[in-house]
Amino acid sequence: MKSHQTAQTMKPATAAKKLGVYLEATPAEFREGVVSRAQLDQLQAEPPEWLRELRAKGPHPRPVVAAKLGVSIAGLARGGVTEPLTTEQIEALKQEQPEWLVKERATQAEVRKETARIKKRDAERAVREDGPRS
Repeated sequence: MKSHQTAQTMKPATAAKKLGVYLEATPAEFREGVVSRAQLDQLQAEPPEWLRELRAKGPHPRPVVAAKLGVSIAGLARGGVTEPLTTEQIEALKQEQPEWLVKERATQAEVRKETARIKKRDAERAVREDGPRS
């Protein structure tokens, strides 16, 4: 058994994903090193200027773009969006309301509705099967 703990580290790509930023837009020092759990916690607690700027203006990775547009990542691809977008580009898409975006938002709303229905159904089944709990 070790008497000391080694710091848990992760690749920059993993850290960028956890921070919700596009790796290629991060500073070289971030991309070229490794990130410890303590460093990640520090970045989340007290984001430096570059991180605040990336989160505010982008470019944003696909999961963030999809969330901001209210669609799935697959919906982005179907709409032809394969590159990271800036906040300004995302806002422009929201204003333009292209046909693919309207369709994908409707699809996503249906998926959420169906997921909620299944969750409710499963909860009701669990109560019936377990009986009322006291």
